[in-house]
Amino acid sequence: MSTSPIIGIIGGSGLYNINGLSDMRWQRVDSPFGQTSDEFLFGQLNGQQLVFLPRHGRGHKIPPSELNYRANIDALKRAGVTEIISLSACGSFKEELEPGTFVIVDQFIDRTFARKKSFFETGMVAHVGFGHPVCSRLGKVLEECAKALNIKTVRGGTYLAMEGPQFSTLAESKLYKSWGCDVIGMTNMPEAKLAREAEICYATVAMVTDFDCWHPNHEHVTVDAIIKILLGNADNASSLVKHVVPKLSDRIEICSEGCHRALENALITSPEARDPKILAKLDAVAGRLL
Repeated sequence: MSTSPIIGIIGGSGLYNINGLSDMRWQRVDSPFGQTSDEFLFGQLNGQQLVFLPRHGRGHKIPPSELNYRANIDALKRAGVTEIISLSACGSFKEELEPGTFVIVDQFIDRTFARKKSFFETGMVAHVGFGHPVCSRLGKVLEECAKALNIKTVRGGTYLAMEGPQFSTLAESKLYKSWGCDVIGMTNMPEAKLAREAEICYATVAMVTDFDCWHPNHEHVTVDAIIKILLGNADNASSLVKHVVPKLSDRIEICSEGCHRALENALITSPEARDPKILAKLDAVAGRLL
């Protein structure tokens, strides 16, 4: 793989465009895993190549369970992306993580059940390590830039990924809070898992919009309430991207955290048992090893 960084930005609820880019163009990138959520926005930010994807499509057309996560990540890989910064709205399980706070997540609990979660399937099996599911190198830069912008930010936290699209029941909210989860959302899984399989660095910024429904002194989450907070969060997210992206341009070697070599020692299917049709689909994700 090229060691020159190309930064991918996946924008969640409220973030459907990136302003201030030069050489901008919207372009569809094809994937053997199906159609992506939208065209990609290609451009440059202070000389750094950037590829932006609105996760739900412009206009927020696609619900979480129907997103083609595999196509999105595969196509970003085909576009040359080496690092992904994910931005997404979330609910909070902690009093101190009030709406407007950005949480640079470092762990996940995956409670989704209706999504394709791996590029690998019958005919080509792989098991990647996922004990540390995000790139701490990216997380460090995100934290430094957010604090420089005076955005209330917490480094570290566990993101509970729920299926949705309905919000939690009170019983679920209390359960997840008792587990020690920090935030809850609907989109970071299997996105982070697929980024690891694709050997792309991945970090996520969970932007708090509400207290889910556990808090006795706050109303249960509603779309109207979320939208009010999203407007401010989207402005901060855009500012954060503009500060972070140029600081990632000086990487000249592969990621020191091992993200760019995640598939080494992960492939288990013997060469003679591998399905050529599956291998053909994996040309971008795993081509360097197949």
